[in-house]
Amino acid sequence: MSICQKVVAIIDDDDGMRDGLANLLAAAGYLTEAYGSGEAFIGAAMKSEAGCLVVDIHLGDITGVELGRHLLAMGLTFPFIFMTGSDDPTIRKQAMEFGCVAYLQKPFPPNQLVKAVIEAIG
Repeated sequence: MSICQKVVAIIDDDDGMRDGLANLLAAAGYLTEAYGSGEAFIGAAMKSEAGCLVVDIHLGDITGVELGRHLLAMGLTFPFIFMTGSDDPTIRKQAMEFGCVAYLQKPFPPNQLVKAVIEAIG
């Protein structure tokens, strides 16, 4: 499978951030699926072609970790890359215990996200 066939789902309630990440990952050769909420992704998860998820910790409807737990309850497993604009040690601990590939503090260098995606799906 070539890199251009690998899909990354971006789940962030900030339109600008979601679009920027989609552009960044497209420039790195990935296809993207973009979702404005955890609930939107849950509704599409069974049909998603994503190899990994890039998820904002603070979504409007549920947290990124709650999204991960919900997907596990549905029998779905994805590598998670969490990102956040706040450095809350409790949430960081929850994300790490969940088993995320990376926990990125916004703003982060673009290459840091690309490196995490490569680690997650190649």
